[in-house]
Amino acid sequence: MKNILLINGHPDPESYNCALANAYVKGANNSTAKLQTIQINKLDFNPNLQFGYRKRTELEPDLLDAQQKLLWADHIVWIYPVWWGSVPAILKGFIDRVFLPGFAFKKREGSVWWDKYFIGKTSRIICTLDQPTWYYRIINRAPSHHAMKKLTMNFIGVKSVKITSIGPLRLSKESFRKKWLTKIEALGKANK
Repeated sequence: MKNILLINGHPDPESYNCALANAYVKGANNSTAKLQTIQINKLDFNPNLQFGYRKRTELEPDLLDAQQKLLWADHIVWIYPVWWGSVPAILKGFIDRVFLPGFAFKKREGSVWWDKYFIGKTSRIICTLDQPTWYYRIINRAPSHHAMKKLTMNFIGVKSVKITSIGPLRLSKESFRKKWLTKIEALGKANK
């Protein structure tokens, strides 16, 4: 049995990303997996890592709860829109505040290397784009994919990270959106 944590990083509760999250949840609930969710827009926290790592900012209760869910999870699913080649600001703030040294990784004394604390976990990124997925990947070189996969998940030890890009979403037809909701529900049911 797999423990899945779904993190919805879209700030708008009426977004298509929320529909995608609901589709994944529906699929996972029709499997043997245990599922927990985090809706970033419902959390009460300051997304600003005010002092960087120089001085610790105490974590709000919602972020402490998020850390417990992350430790519990075998598989972490991220759902968010790509804005300006990156993740929404609230999601970036969540990552900055939650994936702290001592929790997600630890820098080694006198070394440029670090210990990774999320080894053995897997991840899936489901993101929406307002451009064709091939254009984002080939022409723009998929900066958010690289940042989330390599510089966030791989950095803390999550080696297996799959990416599902959905686009172009803007001006898409209802049939396109429904097709993707079905695909995402199937991913949830397969625990991927």
